[in-house]
Amino acid sequence: MATKKTAPFTLTERMTLAAGANTSTAATIDLGSYVDVGDRQAIEIHSVDYIFQGATADLHINASLPNNGSLLVQLTDLNRGGMVFANDRALISSSALHLDADGGQSNVADLFPDAFGKGSLEGRYVVNDTLYLNLQSDATMAAISNVTVRVVASIVTLNAKDFMAIAIQSTAADN
Repeated sequence: MATKKTAPFTLTERMTLAAGANTSTAATIDLGSYVDVGDRQAIEIHSVDYIFQGATADLHINASLPNNGSLLVQLTDLNRGGMVFANDRALISSSALHLDADGGQSNVADLFPDAFGKGSLEGRYVVNDTLYLNLQSDATMAAISNVTVRVVASIVTLNAKDFMAIAIQSTAADN
């Protein structure tokens, strides 16, 4: 289905969630330099990691959420304008961090890129030129929280039929 043009490389983006209850923020990762419709060039996403930090790089996330609360972050290949359900075809990956006042925490990545990958055993093919990130809090934040998203990807060339099928699927999911 795909011919790899590059070895895996890492794309990163940091999102900063300001203090406040039920706050959210969004960011993008530009793929325009990697995706080429004319050459049927796409991105194959192999893995997505989320790193949760406090207001500064050396501040533990517990300092940002002194009360019970959680952070939810999602990566999509279409701009939905906010959080989406797990059955949305645009959803690539998501993660949640749950904290309690006693210092307990859990981090759960509930979707991996290969879960919805069409025909790929290694990852998810993306033909759109932008990835969209959404970060949301459900608690009153005592300080700013940061989430860094690390996407491991490769550039691949798809055959014409496969590229068209993924492009149509992505366009259909946009409606």
